[in-house]
Amino acid sequence: MSLAKIMKRGGRSLVSSPPAFSNDAKKLRASTVSNATGLQTEDAETEDDLETSGTDEDDDLTVRGPSTVATSTFTKHIEYKLSKIEADDLPKKKWKYTWEVPAADISNCKWVGTGECFLKDDDLSSNYGLKQKLYKHWLDVYKTSGGNDFHSSKQRWFFSLCNSYRDILHGEKKPFYHKGLEEDSKIMDAYLMHSLNHIFRTRDLVRKNNAKIDKHQMSGKEEILPGDNFLDQGFTRPKILILLPLRSIALRVIERLIQLTPANSKVNVEQIDRFYKDFGSEEVSSDEEEEQSKNAKTKKPSKPSDHQSLFKGDTRDDFMIGIKFTRKTIKLYGDFYSSDIIVASPLELMTKFGKAEKNKELDTDYLSSIEVVIIDHADVISLQNWSFLTSVVERLNHIPSKQHGTNVMRIRQWYLDGFARFYRQTIILGYYLNPDMNALFNHHCVNYQGKVKSVREHRGVLPKVLSQVRQIYERFDANSIADVDDARLEYFEKKVFPKIKDSDQGGVMLFASSYFEFVRLRNFLKSQNASFCLVGDYTNQKDISRARVWFFEGKRKIMLYTERIHFYRRYKIRGIRNLIIYSLPERKEFYYETVNMLEGSDDLACTVLFSQYDKLQLERIVGTAPAKRLIKSEKGVFVFC
Repeated sequence: MSLAKIMKRGGRSLVSSPPAFSNDAKKLRASTVSNATGLQTEDAETEDDLETSGTDEDDDLTVRGPSTVATSTFTKHIEYKLSKIEADDLPKKKWKYTWEVPAADISNCKWVGTGECFLKDDDLSSNYGLKQKLYKHWLDVYKTSGGNDFHSSKQRWFFSLCNSYRDILHGEKKPFYHKGLEEDSKIMDAYLMHSLNHIFRTRDLVRKNNAKIDKHQMSGKEEILPGDNFLDQGFTRPKILILLPLRSIALRVIERLIQLTPANSKVNVEQIDRFYKDFGSEEVSSDEEEEQSKNAKTKKPSKPSDHQSLFKGDTRDDFMIGIKFTRKTIKLYGDFYSSDIIVASPLELMTKFGKAEKNKELDTDYLSSIEVVIIDHADVISLQNWSFLTSVVERLNHIPSKQHGTNVMRIRQWYLDGFARFYRQTIILGYYLNPDMNALFNHHCVNYQGKVKSVREHRGVLPKVLSQVRQIYERFDANSIADVDDARLEYFEKKVFPKIKDSDQGGVMLFASSYFEFVRLRNFLKSQNASFCLVGDYTNQKDISRARVWFFEGKRKIMLYTERIHFYRRYKIRGIRNLIIYSLPERKEFYYETVNMLEGSDDLACTVLFSQYDKLQLERIVGTAPAKRLIKSEKGVFVFC
């Protein structure tokens, strides 16, 4: 029976946004809560699993200070009653960033946010909003790793950001593979502790309400318990979704999640051997380490160090694993409906969606009650398939097609009203920002709490261009962002290509940042019967090898090359005499890597096409202040040497 039909029996329908409960429906709901024995809840587990912690001093949902008891941000967040007027306004609301705070640990960077600034000097005795046992364990882990000032640490500070339950966009996170292991690990620790805190507080609330109901039933009292006091669940159990690009990164995250879980909550970790078999282990034997060290000394690596670090281990992008926390056990590979955390790649979730569409017996309702979404290494995901990620976010928090054993009389009101997405916190983390990330944050992150994001003044990377190359930046005009692609191609056709066509010089590389641009350029070159070869996203290895030889030997005048193929292969293309950057790369290091491929000593040139809508990429390469001048200047051509 569908959940909508069940709710109709209780005086309400889940179709569209229903009105508040009638008095009769409230009585029915209260009666159901009072007689809950035998009904399966979203936290239905074994008797051992449901035993209250007892020894945890912080099992209540408050934060204790020296003389006061304050309600936790978790409780404030989930208990807020969002009105229909507020809900209708959120999707179209234009947020204003009203405050800013310097990011002390990142040069030329600041945090800006909406509403009132919540970043203040936290009370050191308040555990920063963490449950007591989580705080104690994290503090022990921190001190064991050599830390001596947890209050001022980056991980504590970023946890406070997460604990505000606002949507977060951090596009200046230095990744572990780019000499940012320490910074990346601290951010990861913060969001994992936030996830654990959310799960443990959710579980404690359900257990306490179960205990109250059991106690009431055992007392034999006839009065009905107020049902609104026991609304503590969603449609399904999973509350945290962590989206990652590669299995090797998922291995790193899940290993750390287990490490950050207090010892008494991980007496047993089920299926850990299967996990390492599926995701690979980063452990290297002493013999292997010694052999690798010898090879590194005798042979120069063919790829940059960041590429080696990122693509070390299992780089498959199809994975999904459910993680369930019971009183003493972490269960890996649990059924998704009985899991607390789901760690997945966008690709695998898209596969699940496709199977569910073809087979009506399958569904993805386990995404209906996600309350915290963490998208880490969003920059890497953007070089896979960003549309998959957008589709995943769009399918979150939908009203499920089936009941899935949920006690409907304990579902929170805002779930029933269809407001779950307005309570969902989304945390987007990446090495850089691009328009797709901004669009996701602006249009799909509609948390009623508001938003926080990082903003940085960039210095640019032009000094890293080694060869004496004239870098000519040519600005083209576009009436709107929707017209940029056509305007760029038109400018290339009329202003740039005629010079290539009329010249006898070969060695022309066309660099395109997207596959869409690659296809348009390929089709245009074909229409002009141009002499060119392709090294693109879907070019097979045999054709790539042949194209590189032809280009180097001058048998092909033009090579069409993409940012994505450079990301995955990091080729050193030989034979480039004239570089034309049709669209600026997202990753700033790709700019100087590509420009530094230019060979020869006579009249080397690099031409860059840009518009006012390329501001994000432009400022990472030339610097924030110069980028503003390039965009606003009356001149349209600029030269850097």
